[in-house]
Amino acid sequence: MKRASRLGYLIGGPLSVVVLLLLLLPLFKEWSALGPMNSGHEGMECQYCHLPATGTLRQQAQANARYLLGLRQEGVHFGHEPVTTANCLACHERPDDVHPVFRFYEPRFAEARAAIQPQDCVSCHREHEGVRVTIEPTYCSNCHEDTVMKDDPLTIPHEALIQQERWDSCLGCHDFHGNHIMDLPTDVATLISMDDIRRYFDGGPSPYSDLRTHQAKKVPQ
Repeated sequence: MKRASRLGYLIGGPLSVVVLLLLLLPLFKEWSALGPMNSGHEGMECQYCHLPATGTLRQQAQANARYLLGLRQEGVHFGHEPVTTANCLACHERPDDVHPVFRFYEPRFAEARAAIQPQDCVSCHREHEGVRVTIEPTYCSNCHEDTVMKDDPLTIPHEALIQQERWDSCLGCHDFHGNHIMDLPTDVATLISMDDIRRYFDGGPSPYSDLRTHQAKKVPQ
């Protein structure tokens, strides 16, 4: 081995270990975070969602090395388990959700799953964006194009709004999870404005109501 190569290994090896350790230490969590926490998650620590993967880092590295060499059928997660919908439901699941994630696994929602993946919380609430909701507020079109109501209470019927493709009006009456306690408007002229809804999506105050049927589980501070 050439002298330059040996010197590179001697310097690069320990330096890589130091950098890896720094990224794993809680003190330096901002270095490895993908962005700011979303609205309501500001006081949470990384480990509440990023759970440690099984085994030590050495065991995980060895398992993945064996996988790359063809000596193992599959690799393993390194450092932390991936964050899934199950992590979100650990704090946010509730029995009266109007749009529970399990419902979207029904065959009738196959097209919606292909379009916006509503069965995954992060499809609408992608973390580390510094906001509350990360999807456009016209997503209702993916499931409600055929909605017909008997004795429609609106001054402009739902069917007419759908024909006019006024998908920006849906959230003017309804909050997606149905968690806010409020009276639904019946006059289209009094719907919550899209500007207020966008401010809410971006982390601003709720335009629906300050009263909720369910509060998210509190995590240790």
